[in-house]
Amino acid sequence: MADQPEPHIAQDARANRPPAAPDNRATPRNAQRKKLLGGLAVVVLLLGALFWLYQHFIGANHVSTDNAYVGADTAQVTPLVAGPVATVRVANTQRVRRGDILVTIDDSDARIAVARAEAELMTAERRFSQTRATSGALQAQVAARQADIARARAQLIEAEADYDKARIDLDRRQRLARSGAVSGDELTSATNAFAAARAKLIVAQSAVTQAQSTRSSAEGELNANEALVRGTTLATNPEVAAARARLDQARLDLARTVIRAPIDGVIAQRQVQVGQRVAAGTPIMSVVPLDSMYVDANFKEGQLAKVRAGQPVELISDLYGGDVTYHGHVVGFAGGTGSAFAIIPAQNATGNWIKVVQRLPVRISLDPRELKAHPLRVGLSMEAEIDVSRR
Repeated sequence: MADQPEPHIAQDARANRPPAAPDNRATPRNAQRKKLLGGLAVVVLLLGALFWLYQHFIGANHVSTDNAYVGADTAQVTPLVAGPVATVRVANTQRVRRGDILVTIDDSDARIAVARAEAELMTAERRFSQTRATSGALQAQVAARQADIARARAQLIEAEADYDKARIDLDRRQRLARSGAVSGDELTSATNAFAAARAKLIVAQSAVTQAQSTRSSAEGELNANEALVRGTTLATNPEVAAARARLDQARLDLARTVIRAPIDGVIAQRQVQVGQRVAAGTPIMSVVPLDSMYVDANFKEGQLAKVRAGQPVELISDLYGGDVTYHGHVVGFAGGTGSAFAIIPAQNATGNWIKVVQRLPVRISLDPRELKAHPLRVGLSMEAEIDVSRR
């Protein structure tokens, strides 16, 4: 067995070794780390400066929101007359042009009403013609009654003359009878003649009065008849005009049995079927105008200090993404926030209160040419950015 060195001899040998040289590899690594940190700091400073410059010169002149949605002044189609539906010629999603037939209503009752109104108009026109002809006949009657008065007055003059003659003859015979020159028979005859003349005079006076009354009655009938036609023609007579108005109304109701598209657009919310009886004023469908849409962008109240009507807006739809950019301009602001017009408005004056940032709808118009190239639909989400640098 070989001899093992003693432990204290090995420790002395290690103690007598020369000291190790220092490791200089850590110095380049620390320098490289400092360079990286310095470069990163420079990049951060540059990014901060760029962000500040963007916010100061660009971001401060733009406000944006993604709380924006497409809207349109949708036309509600409602029948103006009641009746059963005869045909329905459109379906949802179908494009229509203004004037296209959408729905027809059974027009049997409307046609009967038109025929009745036409008959009433002809009756009114004939009544007017008859009334005007009656005026001519009444004028002739007035002239005849005037002639009766003249004849009665002539008879009155004759009766007065006979009466005067009979009175004079009676007076003469009464004076002669006292001397006996006139017989009793002659006196009696003279008395009877006087009485007859007096009766004839009274009859003549009554005839004049009756003729005058008859003329007054004829004149009254003439005036009453003239009141119906005086100052009017067949076209302007009130009864004829009223009958013509009823005919026009009946024809209008007949035309309204055909319901047409009020605007160009797409059919939506169709709620009518063949055979269904519809009432006047009940919505049966909607027409959405695709070429005249707008966007309601709900901006926070703190973003609206520089927003003015007429400022340009760029919009991006979630439907097409960033590949399509719409251009529009600010039309105006809503009259209040959404919470102000809610069915149950917020009661900020009572109870505990937490301030909530409000949003105000801003109406933005869209370019019709861009809408035609890339159609939108009501309710689609949009991102809107307003350039507020233009005042």
